[in-house]
Amino acid sequence: MKNRDSAVRPLPDVGIDAAADAAGRLAWVGMQGIALPVCFDAGIGEPQRTAATVDAFVNLVHARQRGIHMSRLYLLADAQLGGKPVDAASLERLLRAFLHSHEGIADRACIRLRFDVLVRRAALRSDNHGWRSYPVRIEASLTERGFCFELGTEVVYSSTCPASAALSRQLIQQQFAGAFPPDGALDHSRVMAWLGSEQGIVATPHAQRSTARLRVRPAPATPLSLVALLDGVEHALGTAVQTAVKREDEQAFALANGSNLMFCEDAARRIRQALEGNPGIAAFDVRVAHHESLHAHDAVAHASGGTREDASPVSLETLPW
Repeated sequence: MKNRDSAVRPLPDVGIDAAADAAGRLAWVGMQGIALPVCFDAGIGEPQRTAATVDAFVNLVHARQRGIHMSRLYLLADAQLGGKPVDAASLERLLRAFLHSHEGIADRACIRLRFDVLVRRAALRSDNHGWRSYPVRIEASLTERGFCFELGTEVVYSSTCPASAALSRQLIQQQFAGAFPPDGALDHSRVMAWLGSEQGIVATPHAQRSTARLRVRPAPATPLSLVALLDGVEHALGTAVQTAVKREDEQAFALANGSNLMFCEDAARRIRQALEGNPGIAAFDVRVAHHESLHAHDAVAHASGGTREDASPVSLETLPW
């Protein structure tokens, strides 16, 4: 049974009291790691509802205000994120609601969402399909300099080392010279049998699972399709990891790796070229990492492009992540 006194007596709110020990403005105050459902359209026409982790903040400009109203941030995020699909426009409305709920004590707001989306992918040659999970990270801020929206994701691919491939080819040449002396006649059927044996591929280049982390800022008033972004990057790399795989698909993947030898520098440049050719992207950052099978460390390369610093209302690196 509810306490009758609570209906007539206001509950205490010490958050509005003046700071007890020390006064001063705070850059950001809020909540990190909120569990909420979100609705997101990856660009396939069917919005997905998924579990997300949300961080929500406002600043505190009133030096004598002890704290913000965190419950207001939570309730606003809960009410708006699970309805219509999340995009730049909906997050700008949410951030404006954050500030309206803290009128007089805050003039900046930011939010970050992290979740995964599932995308149906076709096999390379067979008629099979499977699901790929892609991480999504959305960051938005509203400050005195305007609204800023960025989207991040990750592509996993295979990278075959060009140097290792060249060294392997040399060993295969040496093996061939030993099996078929230059002064002897070449028998076609014998050569074919040799090529199909383990002796015919005495060395193989090292390849490894690799990741490309993308952070893009859409062009103004331009909707950004996550699937289109992923498709462009995966096409540029040529060796995205697969889902359903039969033998013909694995053979096609081996062919793709042999046709797309790349150092991490090559991968970063390929992705940069693909993103620079996308008119819907105003700016981007790319970080590729080849998790090497030869070394115990990663090979890493960075690339960026666009007018991020000039066009950005605020650098998201300064936000409380």
